[in-house]
Amino acid sequence: MPTIIAQIKSAAERVRNETHALYLAGRDPRTPWVAKVVIGLVVAYALSPIDLIPDFIPVLGYLDDLLLLPLGIYLALKLIPAAVLADARHAAHQASFNLSASRAAAVVIILLWMISMTVGGVLVLRYFDAV
Repeated sequence: MPTIIAQIKSAAERVRNETHALYLAGRDPRTPWVAKVVIGLVVAYALSPIDLIPDFIPVLGYLDDLLLLPLGIYLALKLIPAAVLADARHAAHQASFNLSASRAAAVVIILLWMISMTVGGVLVLRYFDAV
């Protein structure tokens, strides 16, 4: 009987493979634009070091990772044509791509979050100055 740790590692590996397949499907010209938008959001959230609910909050911190990411993946998978998804899964399985080692993607995502927070902060400050 597999241990809980082994099951969690296996589930994490499946999520990683599906995320990579989503990334590949999102780049395929046969994928509808709505699916590409959902895929972009899911992959960005999966790669983002910033969560909706910070991980240091007990129990709730991991709730967004356990619910939002699988739901986003499920929705994106339903929007992708079957042939495109099969090709993307095959390519993801063949590749030795490591999402966590992609430093360039991490830097871009961190910069986007920082810019978003700065713009949001400026807008909030302007609002309260106007009041």
